[in-house]
Amino acid sequence: MIRLESKGEPSRLFSYLSPVLAMVLTVGTGALLFELMGKPAGPSLYAYFIQPFTTLYGASELGVKATPLILIGLGLSVGFRANVWNIGAEGQLTLGAIAGGALALAFYEVETPLLLPAMMIAGVLGGMAWAAIPAFLRVKFNANEILVSLMLTYVALLLLSYLVHGPLRDPDGFNFPESRLFHDSATMPTLISGTRLHWGAVLAVLAAGAIWLMLSRSMLGFQLKILGDAPRAARFAGYREPKLVWFSLLLSGGLAGLAGALEVSGTVGQLIPTISPGYGFTAIIVAFLGRLHPVGVVIGGLTMALTYIGGETAQIEIGLPAAVTGLFQGVLLFYLLACDVLINYRLRFGRRLAIG
Repeated sequence: MIRLESKGEPSRLFSYLSPVLAMVLTVGTGALLFELMGKPAGPSLYAYFIQPFTTLYGASELGVKATPLILIGLGLSVGFRANVWNIGAEGQLTLGAIAGGALALAFYEVETPLLLPAMMIAGVLGGMAWAAIPAFLRVKFNANEILVSLMLTYVALLLLSYLVHGPLRDPDGFNFPESRLFHDSATMPTLISGTRLHWGAVLAVLAAGAIWLMLSRSMLGFQLKILGDAPRAARFAGYREPKLVWFSLLLSGGLAGLAGALEVSGTVGQLIPTISPGYGFTAIIVAFLGRLHPVGVVIGGLTMALTYIGGETAQIEIGLPAAVTGLFQGVLLFYLLACDVLINYRLRFGRRLAIG
């Protein structure tokens, strides 16, 4: 008989080394899977993890993919610290993309430097509005925010599909389900010529710094930590749990909405039926891979971005299936959770001795 026995206070060193160990185990498992698929492990791993860095464009794509992951991961990590589980960031990203994109299309003929900032604000507000629904239902009716936010994701995707097939469809687009291409005033400028890396990457880094200051230097950050670690102590100290729930969900929704607005203005350039390849769900792994710390989230976002770029490179160079990206992400999550269990618990074999 195998049972888990708590170790008490977990080691801080091992807590930070856990993601590294999970990555090493993921790479080892990936090598084995490549061999089972009939692909040589060495060249496959090179194509997946190294080849994207061999060109400037490939390296810049890491920042393109990491930008939405970092923004969403930052918001989710704040909520997760307070035991507020927003699982619907994908839907909030979609609403942010719709809000920002609709504003760009509404002012399609207008050339003004104010349009792009207005699109970012609209994206934030769109994401916050979508996150306000599970916040209200949890605070008012004690509804489970996990289920509510997750179900709203599919409502958001259906709304986007309706809009690009109907009211926002390009009138000159031969009935393809997509909007007009945004004009220059609604397009995010690039940081490096010849690449797709845009100024949204700078916003992601600034957001990480702001979240770090809030968590480490403000009373609000302290209250969020106490609410997550000791809810009864937080209530005894007079902390207003509904206020913290609202803040956590609106912050994560706003950052997800900003990520959506950045995607349509900086990467996609229009509204299409699929804005994101699943960034809202992958950012959950990013938050835990980064140990819910802003610096760790940046590193985790870059790491998970590599799984997207590496998967695309492996498809082209070696002929691996597209599902290999999701496979690597799933394996990484499995090992991360397994390592965390072994940090907090030890395995015991045999029957528990009865006392008395």
